[in-house]
Amino acid sequence: QVQLVESGGGSVQAGGSLRLSCAASGDTSTSYQMAWFRRVPGKEREAVAAMHPDSGISSADSVKGRFTISKDNAKNTLYLQMDSLKPEDTAMYYCAANPRRLVPWYTRRYDYWGQGTQVTVSS
Repeated sequence: QVQLVESGGGSVQAGGSLRLSCAASGDTSTSYQMAWFRRVPGKEREAVAAMHPDSGISSADSVKGRFTISKDNAKNTLYLQMDSLKPEDTAMYYCAANPRRLVPWYTRRYDYWGQGTQVTVSS
């Protein structure tokens, strides 16, 4: 069983930066696929970025060049560095983990989810 706890959300002005963290309990350091999703009220949860040892890193076109996903295996923590934030990035951000690689990377079929952390970007 894996538990995921996100932190690092908050309010920031457009152009600013935030770094989200996702602390995982249980061993996710080997074959797990890890990802960040976001959801705006009234819309479906959308994939932001994902990583897996075999397939590397994938990210949504809307965040390429601005968001970076990374993982510290020693700390069992996933990160999302968000730079050049825009008002349209405002959402609840969720961490997700799956014990096996998922295809396509943006599928929502992850076994484990965190509770989310709110990011609000003002213009």
